[in-house]
Amino acid sequence: MVKEMLTGNYAAAWGARLSGVDYVPAFPITPQTEIIEVISKWVNSGVMDAKFTNMDSEHSMITAAGTAAATGARVFSATSSQGLLYGYEMLYAVAGWRVPFVLINVSRGLSAPITLEPDHNDVLSTRDTGLIQLHVETCQEILDTILMAFRIAEDERVFLPVLINMDGFYLSFTREPVEIPGLDKVKEFLPEYHPGHAFFRASKPMAQGVAVLGGSVYSYFKYQLHLASSNALLVHNEVAAEFKSIFGRSYSAVEPFKTEDAEYIILMINSFTVKGKNAINIFREKGVKAGLVRLRLVRPFPFQELRSYLRGKKALAVIDQNISPGSGGILYNEVTSALYHEPERPDVVLSFIGGLGGKDISLFEFSFILDEMKKSVETGIVPETHLLYTEQDMKNINNFQSIAGKG
Repeated sequence: MVKEMLTGNYAAAWGARLSGVDYVPAFPITPQTEIIEVISKWVNSGVMDAKFTNMDSEHSMITAAGTAAATGARVFSATSSQGLLYGYEMLYAVAGWRVPFVLINVSRGLSAPITLEPDHNDVLSTRDTGLIQLHVETCQEILDTILMAFRIAEDERVFLPVLINMDGFYLSFTREPVEIPGLDKVKEFLPEYHPGHAFFRASKPMAQGVAVLGGSVYSYFKYQLHLASSNALLVHNEVAAEFKSIFGRSYSAVEPFKTEDAEYIILMINSFTVKGKNAINIFREKGVKAGLVRLRLVRPFPFQELRSYLRGKKALAVIDQNISPGSGGILYNEVTSALYHEPERPDVVLSFIGGLGGKDISLFEFSFILDEMKKSVETGIVPETHLLYTEQDMKNINNFQSIAGKG
């Protein structure tokens, strides 16, 4: 084991290298490009024994990943934002084929207007495709989650692609200390992939049909996919326990932070939770019983585990780094649905949208969220969705408008 300062992208490349992948179909897009550049360099120099293919588009890339996985190859790929959407059609197909591979998405806000900075509309748009979906907070977690993702995807109770999400720029190009485990330990945790009878092989010809006639057959296969996705929660927990026993690092489907005695909870995903935890520490220093919950696993949705951390709390604030126009925050709707039948659900659940296009969420805004939770508990009035937007943000807009007017 060695420790190095790695960007999130470099940590992802190391995760693929240590996993012993056979095939990497790729197409570059900012801010993901560094991942495939590093892997391409390693493959070209011979330090990574894999086939690297630069495709003509993300649609072709995901198709190639799925077809290669159908032959029993261990496959890794990466994309971002508009690239994920370009291959969107094939996400449903590869999940329906029940082929295991790992795809990492480096989140970036969607056009229009165009931006290079992150939010989660790209990744959360895929939540109904059938892919397992994991969200990471740190560079170390990126590497570790890739190793775990192959174990989950290749488990016979699952056999589905796994999509891992990390925030572009905030994590993809941020350097953090990362432990790179030794290959002996990795092989103990993630042995070579032997898919058995379920895949195509030239030496053992077989037929596999993906065209279905009739709603009853279609329904059967779709529900089978749903059950396989549900199985991934149990498999994730088993894999996480084994990972901890070998590497000493622990990952749960839902990560609590100072929630045990908390009265006010903030729920978030991905790298901005670091900002949220800092705010919680400051609130605690002031005597406020506040805590944070990070969703690590979004599909399958960890209903029971999430409920266990939110029972009996006074207030919950869900911060969405996404927006479903005409509805509001995507995670807010998922969380409130999970809590609807819970008799000890929080007294109030508030919705906040922030961090769109990479906009910072400041300590001032976290303090505003806490004040709104307290106010709602006292009055019983739950406000409509808040867009986190400061006076300085509005000044910036006015400045741009002034410049445009003079142009």
